[in-house]
Amino acid sequence: MNETPWPLNERHLTACGIRTRILEGGAHPHATEAVVFVHGNPGAGEDWRDLMGRLAPHGRVLAMDMPGFGHADKPAAYPYSVEGGATFLGEALRQLGVVRAHLVLHDFGGPWGLAWAAMNPLGLASLTLINTGLLVGYKWHLMARIWRTPVLGELQQMLTTRSGFRWALSIGQRRPLPRAFVDRMYDDLDSGTKRAILKLYRATGDVSQRSEMVGRMLAPLNPPTLVVWGAADPYLPVKFAEAQKRFFPRAELALLPDSGHFPFADNPDGVAAAVVPFLQQQLSRP
Repeated sequence: MNETPWPLNERHLTACGIRTRILEGGAHPHATEAVVFVHGNPGAGEDWRDLMGRLAPHGRVLAMDMPGFGHADKPAAYPYSVEGGATFLGEALRQLGVVRAHLVLHDFGGPWGLAWAAMNPLGLASLTLINTGLLVGYKWHLMARIWRTPVLGELQQMLTTRSGFRWALSIGQRRPLPRAFVDRMYDDLDSGTKRAILKLYRATGDVSQRSEMVGRMLAPLNPPTLVVWGAADPYLPVKFAEAQKRFFPRAELALLPDSGHFPFADNPDGVAAAVVPFLQQQLSRP
């Protein structure tokens, strides 16, 4: 796929007391139906620029920096949690005039976006899950266990260097991540984001139990769903891709055997080949 991505615009809004950056564009910039991209940890709305540009000819696209990440405010007192992120997402979408959302979720964007969908079932148009989803039976990976441990987590964050960050993100990568992508994430990883990560992981609790609860709320909706998974992901095993069909029986699967946890970065053409036709079809429905 070598189409030239559409240009995107940037602006700011304030939701739940958090001022954040919005990346948006598309053929119908004021439509109440939009493709909404939600990044994970340690990402930002910028993660989605390429894929958004490819989808923009087909409808409205937007992404935002979630509280504590990217260019969003990072106050110490903010409730960095699944519920806090879902509430922020809902308020931001209300201000943006989005009534129905085609959610594209990655990593921690999964818990945030799925929690929002459970609270706003009439607003969910479709789901695209990229190395995320409902993780029944999941146990925290090593780095998450470190972040969840007081003192140890703070020490790890304090000692993280650019070279160490590059090395950590190279684990499990059969396809190398672009250096600019990794360096941008590190540049965003300031003290506020490090604090937000620790608070977020310590507030989340049992992922499996939460997934079961949210899954039971969403299963009756059975929305159109696409699951894209980098099979070499060292954090979220590929077995969870097929497992999404328990709650989303209509789910289509696209497995990328040579990709890791960030397939939209290490194989943007492969991800776009799956995501663009799926969402083009969803956006064309009355």
